[in-house]
This record gives sequence, structure tokens and C-alpha cells, in this order.
Amino acid sequence: MSILDKTKIGNSVKVNLELSKDRLNKEIISALNISSVGKIRDFRITDGKGIGVILQLSNGKEQWFFENEIDLLDENGNVIKKNNAPTENNNLLFDILGGLKYENKNKVSELVNPINFFIWLVVSSKDIF
Repeated sequence: MSILDKTKIGNSVKVNLELSKDRLNKEIISALNISSVGKIRDFRITDGKGIGVILQLSNGKEQWFFENEIDLLDENGNVIKKNNAPTENNNLLFDILGGLKYENKNKVSELVNPINFFIWLVVSSKDIF
């Protein structure tokens, strides 16, 4: 379950400064030392594998953070415990797609074969679903 399933724009989160201070400037670190709570302003794809958030901090500045650098807060300001257990998927389609493997093709005849393209397309898109 991603952060998108648990929160929305406008919700408050708490930044874990220890996980992010190596890439932040002094002004942002100072604002986080005053208050590590920020409001979600937007979501961004971080590196193609996850979702990050743009937060408005206590000094009014905006900064983006990786999903693992923040803790979600409930309406009372308490940290919502993260569920890091992998989710079990009992969907037959995911079982079938998970078993597909794509081997790189080097010959032109293999590259233009529509069956190979279809297998590549399915294998490539299974991570999206």
C-alpha cells in the first residue's frame, strides 16, 4: 500500500530529519528543527519506483521528500504506524504475469516479431499494475 492510498493533499506529515538531512540545505534543516510537521502540497514520482511528496514547511517554504522519509499523522497529530509487511496478492492474473520472463533479443527478426513485442509489453507493464 502506497502513500497515495493513505493520505491526500492537505494532510499533515512528520519528517524524519535523520533520513533526509544529508540532501537538505541549512534553511530547510532549520525549519525542520523548529517543527518537523508539514502539509502535503503535491505528490511526485521520485525515481520511477516510488512516490514522493512536496511539503509546505513551518517557514512557508516547500521541499520534496521521499515516501520513506515521512510519517503520516492522524487527525490528532499522532504518528500512524507503518505496515511494512508485503501484501499478499491472490489474483490469478498477477500469478500468471509474475511467471513471465523476457529475454533480450538481438536478431532483427526476433525484434520485429509481434509475439516477442507483446511478451515484452506484458512483462514491462506488470510492475505498473
